[in-house]
Amino acid sequence: MMNSALVALPKEWQAWINENLARSCKPDELESIMVRDGHFDAQLARAAIEEARRSSQGHGTTQPPSVQPMPRVDTGSNVIQALDRQVQVLLSLQAPRVILFGNVLSDEECDALIAYTDKRLERSPVVDDKNGKTQLHAHRSSRGAMLQRGESELVARIENRIASLIDWPVENGEGLQVLRYEKGNEYRPHYDWFDASLPGPRKHLEHGGQRVATLIMYLSDVEEGGGTSFPNIGLQVQPKKGCAVFFLNTDSYGNPDHKTLHAGEPVERGVKVIATKWLRQRENL
Repeated sequence: MMNSALVALPKEWQAWINENLARSCKPDELESIMVRDGHFDAQLARAAIEEARRSSQGHGTTQPPSVQPMPRVDTGSNVIQALDRQVQVLLSLQAPRVILFGNVLSDEECDALIAYTDKRLERSPVVDDKNGKTQLHAHRSSRGAMLQRGESELVARIENRIASLIDWPVENGEGLQVLRYEKGNEYRPHYDWFDASLPGPRKHLEHGGQRVATLIMYLSDVEEGGGTSFPNIGLQVQPKKGCAVFFLNTDSYGNPDHKTLHAGEPVERGVKVIATKWLRQRENL
């Protein structure tokens, strides 16, 4: 009975148990979440957790979590050759890992991407914590358009350049999301990583895994306001056409980085247009 408890669970729950035990989460807390969100029988949940705990122990100690591959940028030079374009490194922080790039996109590419998505813009949603569906929320007041990977020559060219810049496969990423912020529009402080303890975000982990990194490309200049702020580290990036800010959402063990709390500050004058690229652990189908 004990040996079959863990494998009786869906694979995403098996992985969730192992990941959270590796992070030293308490078994009783994991059991409560499984009963509450997964609607599992408490006895089955306890048995599965105990089985996973025993299998992860060696000589009485829990095996450390394994290091995962991550997007990587060599900032030893001020200029990076990203396929067809030389990209500048303007700022580099190690903890959290935040890099400000210049010259990621040309003015013509920025204008073309704005024109390409102009008629597709709709009010931007957020992910519901309970069911994983997208819904409108007052904390996010922009309009946006979701693109499919490689849906046009322009989109494919930009995605391949990004893959070269951050050393991460194109298929391990979501499609570009183009967002337009007009006067007063904002996106209040939030994280891009998915919280595995919540049933809604956990559904998104089933396809592609965690959002390990984010790249925000600025498609327009903004007269006033509209910066990307990181309140936990006192950093604010002002939009500049063709530039981009990159940051890792987790550490190399898969633990979410709470220092990556960020916000799109309200636009005071002008219009801010950005293209966001979220990078996943594995192929995002």
